[in-house]
Amino acid sequence: MNLSEITNGLNDKQHQSVALYDSKNALILAGAGSGKTRVLTHRIAYLVTQKEVHTDSILAVTFTNKAAAEMRERLGMLLRRPIQSMWVGTFHGLAHRLLRAHYEKAGLTSGFQILDAQDQLRIIKRLMKENYIDESKFPARKVQWFINQQKDEGIRAEEVEAGYNFFIKKSLEVFVLYEAYCRANDLIDFAELLVRSYELLKQSTELLEHYQTLFSHILVDEFQDTNTIQYQWIKQLFTGQNYVFCVGDDDQSIYGWRGAKIENITRLETDFAPIQTIRLEQNYRSTGNILSASNALIAHNANRMGKSLWTDSGNGELIDLYEARTETDEADYVIRRIEQLIKDGSSASDCAILYRSNAQSRIFENALIKHNIPYIIYGGLRFFDRAEIKDALGYLRLCENTTDNVAFERIINLPTRGIGNTTLNKIREFSNHQHTNLFQAAIQIAPTLPTRASNALTSFIQLIEQMSDDSKHLILSEKVDYLLTHSGLMVHYSHDKSDKAGSKKENLEELISAAKLYIHDTDSDMDEVIGFIALASLDSSGDTNAPIVDNVQLMTIHSAKGLEFPNVFLGGLEEDLFPSRQSKDEPHLMDEERRLCYVGMTRAMKRLTLTFTIKRFLHGKHLYAYPSRFLDEIPGEYINKIKAKFGATQANYQHDIIDESTIEPTANGQLAIGAGVKHATFGFGTVLNFEGSGDSARIQINFKRAGTKWLIASYANLEFV
Repeated sequence: MNLSEITNGLNDKQHQSVALYDSKNALILAGAGSGKTRVLTHRIAYLVTQKEVHTDSILAVTFTNKAAAEMRERLGMLLRRPIQSMWVGTFHGLAHRLLRAHYEKAGLTSGFQILDAQDQLRIIKRLMKENYIDESKFPARKVQWFINQQKDEGIRAEEVEAGYNFFIKKSLEVFVLYEAYCRANDLIDFAELLVRSYELLKQSTELLEHYQTLFSHILVDEFQDTNTIQYQWIKQLFTGQNYVFCVGDDDQSIYGWRGAKIENITRLETDFAPIQTIRLEQNYRSTGNILSASNALIAHNANRMGKSLWTDSGNGELIDLYEARTETDEADYVIRRIEQLIKDGSSASDCAILYRSNAQSRIFENALIKHNIPYIIYGGLRFFDRAEIKDALGYLRLCENTTDNVAFERIINLPTRGIGNTTLNKIREFSNHQHTNLFQAAIQIAPTLPTRASNALTSFIQLIEQMSDDSKHLILSEKVDYLLTHSGLMVHYSHDKSDKAGSKKENLEELISAAKLYIHDTDSDMDEVIGFIALASLDSSGDTNAPIVDNVQLMTIHSAKGLEFPNVFLGGLEEDLFPSRQSKDEPHLMDEERRLCYVGMTRAMKRLTLTFTIKRFLHGKHLYAYPSRFLDEIPGEYINKIKAKFGATQANYQHDIIDESTIEPTANGQLAIGAGVKHATFGFGTVLNFEGSGDSARIQINFKRAGTKWLIASYANLEFV
């Protein structure tokens, strides 16, 4: 493959990034829709084919399993050969691979298990209960968040300074108990994967030097989303003799709430000097008007690295801005627009409704159901997080490794076999006292139990031993099929009356299909079953499982990052909702809210509609809303203003905000559209709109000096002139 084949179709900046001179580190500031994945994959292909860098010497880090799979697929096509052994994956996936290869040096056994967030929370809850820590005062989810936050910062329990904060003191107590439990049971949670692999290299100079020498080129995607330990993980592998190639966009840093540090992208110039910065500003996704509006919005953030997106595809349509009277009106307008788009030839899946908070989805769902339009909520439960799948994997895990206490506790009485909490507590007590795993404790304690409990527990032990022995020589998919049948899970979920659609049984059948499709990395130190279990655990750490079928897509803006749709409806642009109330007094939080709005807007390819309401029912209250400050930051030349007709049905609307010069007063007592009023503070103005009647009426007035305001009649003390 020659250079022209690799760089064919790249623009000048993409070409410059791909064929960058080897002796420089690089930061590629890649704007939304600028082709960053293309640049990353072609950069690797360039190194392999033009610079003869071996694939094993390239470390490529992504943030989702989906992105890693896409990169592998593209690279395989570009290089025309499989790249299974190449170090391509998420931070967690690569850290896991490192720990599997050197488990003894990391203080683990070869059968260590990965804890997902649900299992982690279950363990924390039980430890709190056993140690008499009141969950009503110290919510387990908050304690879990505290523990993971410390690990994301690379901080161990013994390094935390609680000071006088009682919550931190008590959370720290749980942290110590939790770490001891995980060590005793050979468990690794997601945050621990990074911390443990970082410590592994830090504590073994020989191992660190091996990987520093091995990885001559380190490429990192979505660098703006790295947290402290991820940044340190990359920095640890850099020597100055190897090269770092980072792709990111400070304008799309929206995960500060989960530990991402936007300052990491600015630290690159110091920690990885000398470094060349290249800006990818040509956008291949959105129209000119959408990009110009988005550029204007994000320009209000200070301390940006700076770039301005552009396109040569034309300006396209103006951005529609709809002023709704209520959230019902907002949803009805959006769904009728979608209905019309579908009639005009768009697919339902071409349309996405984005919102700041999950609480906003309900009213849109109601409207979609009313209009009989199919939809899917993107960001729902992931496949490997579903209860029936975790149950099936519990059997697979325990049959593979009877020391797996988490799997033991999950399946011991599923399907129901008469083993209750009393028996389980006795097994736990014996296990703790004898320092053995739960399965061995069960074997030893079974003969001492009352007859009924003893028989039930003995039957379970024999079932696991029999299935483990019978399935030993089966291939992975056959083993999964066998365990689902002989454990009774398939029959159990087939007869689940709560599952009227039969989706749980279908999901178990899909697990067999997933096992058939699983491609095991023969170069890894894991066998096929452990590799599949690890894949399932790691998959549940990040990616959303939602196929893009012909449904309207509903999702939070956070879930929409990395996606694109021809038609985007961005709802709820009101103060205290978007931006959120919590961000008002914190400039860095307000900046992140603005970046979030920018991300939402730049998901749109052809049409973008922004909506806000005058009144919204939220958190059990009817609240009068004010338009988001972000709307004021978008120049009017890119906006087509639309509002509901006063007195009309919710579905009716008219283009253009009312212009005072065109109003003709309409008789309706003293209160009339177009009537002149005088206010003690704001002076003279003209009535533009009103809602309700009597003292509770709400009136929109354009004051000559103070601009447009909504006032409550009973408090306004207006004088009609």
